[in-house]
Amino acid sequence: MKLTMKYIILYVNDFEKTMSFYKDILGLQIKMQQDTYVEFDTGVTTLSINTRKSVKEEIGLDVPELTSSTQTFEIAFVVEDVSATIEKLREQGVPIIKEPATKPWGQTVAYVADPDGHFIEICTLVE
Repeated sequence: MKLTMKYIILYVNDFEKTMSFYKDILGLQIKMQQDTYVEFDTGVTTLSINTRKSVKEEIGLDVPELTSSTQTFEIAFVVEDVSATIEKLREQGVPIIKEPATKPWGQTVAYVADPDGHFIEICTLVE
């Protein structure tokens, strides 16, 4: 069996705030939008958001309300200059979770959070 990652969907509470974060602050282009479901163009794998309410009502998945900020995964974006990107995000009020650091394998990595507290890794390409 061969699996190919097509998209990741983040379930969010505040649709407008989260949409603005990914579109206006991170600068992602919208590929498609249907009500509260949005797909952003991020290359091979699409990043999508949808409200928890919509997922419950339209799809029937039992998605719990966000009662605490608990992360069990992260998404990552590759950039050329992690420090410059982090500074730009800091100026826009984005919470910086971890400052840029160079890992033993040579990759520079930093972490920020989106409006729902999802971890976002900002990193250089590992070759």
